[in-house]
Amino acid sequence: MSKRYVIVGGGQAGFAFADELRRKDKASSVTMLCEEAELPYQRPPLSKQYVKGDTSRDRLFFRDAEWFERKDIKVRTSTSVASIDRQAQQVGLANGESLAYDGLMLATGSTPRLLPTKIGGDLSGVLTVRDIKDADQLRDIFTPGKHILVVGGGYIGLEAAAVARSFDCDVRVVEMAERILQRVACTETSDYFRKLHQSNGVVISESLGLDHLEGNNDKVIKAHFTNGETIDVDAVIVGIGIETNVQLAADAGLDIDNGIAVNQFAQTSDELIYSAGDCASFGWRGNRIRLESVQNAVDQAKVAAQHACGVGKPYDPTPWFWSDQYDVKLQIVGLNTGYNNVVRRDGSREEGESFWYFKGDQLLAVDAMNDAKTYVMARKILELGKSISPSQASDASVDLKAIATS
Repeated sequence: MSKRYVIVGGGQAGFAFADELRRKDKASSVTMLCEEAELPYQRPPLSKQYVKGDTSRDRLFFRDAEWFERKDIKVRTSTSVASIDRQAQQVGLANGESLAYDGLMLATGSTPRLLPTKIGGDLSGVLTVRDIKDADQLRDIFTPGKHILVVGGGYIGLEAAAVARSFDCDVRVVEMAERILQRVACTETSDYFRKLHQSNGVVISESLGLDHLEGNNDKVIKAHFTNGETIDVDAVIVGIGIETNVQLAADAGLDIDNGIAVNQFAQTSDELIYSAGDCASFGWRGNRIRLESVQNAVDQAKVAAQHACGVGKPYDPTPWFWSDQYDVKLQIVGLNTGYNNVVRRDGSREEGESFWYFKGDQLLAVDAMNDAKTYVMARKILELGKSISPSQASDASVDLKAIATS
């Protein structure tokens, strides 16, 4: 018997669920509800290839309207969901309409944290990088000589800084913590990217907070820092993390634990409701985690769709991420949580290198810069649960392929 599936969210997880569901189930109805006025599209290229003009707007979209029609996937844009009635198995829309479901996917994602209004966070020219409208504003702002302040030294902020420099903007990054990337990477990786940005003309200020922004006619014109310094700015890009979009799930009485809590099949505390992507937390290696990555959004959503169709296996990922900055491609595999030792390995080519995270003798993760070959082998080692010691990892003469295939 055909079922009615409703998907809340038009990002990577929502699309992956719809695509996989339709592959496994040709008969059931599938409806995607998207808040934006756009068909589902990918976000990672927005702040890089799209802003730089290396990819067109059309290429952001997962598929065109004809594809959705051919697959009989109904996409409703500019549609906000107000509530979930679990007993009636209905989704209530902001316009008062209700949609019945037999299966529901919450791919509600996340929202960038904003600067407080009281310090100027609502001024024009203070931007986050989340959707097409944000990226379009950056394309207009990034012109030679513009003074750009980036608040936050994580990967989002550093990627934005790199793109701004490619337009010959004057760029400064401020990070409250002792070093950039402190929350997500080792000191060695922080040092690598600090040096990279400084060599490209970016001013990086660590252990420095933003006191407030000053505006003129509601447009940001100056930034005041906690050390008393003041600089002129034409725009401020805010990269200080995200907030998970869990309110809809919480209001429906679903379990919330560092996100919408799901099991190994991406089911929430209501077996008819799934969740995947940035907004969902799941059990992994004895901990409950969230992963803010394309890999997680796609793979977890596929597991959910397969489970809804009565097939598939539990979600047990080997996480991977990437970041493009200038001519450097950073590829990360694994999670470094709990590491107590980091070793460096020379790259398989001259400009490459990698940092290997260990907890004792257990390999946790690898950061590989311009070294795709090492990244691939490290990923295989982690996926297969192979053993490699810190001394082997740091010795470039040791054949990683032999370890991965032994």
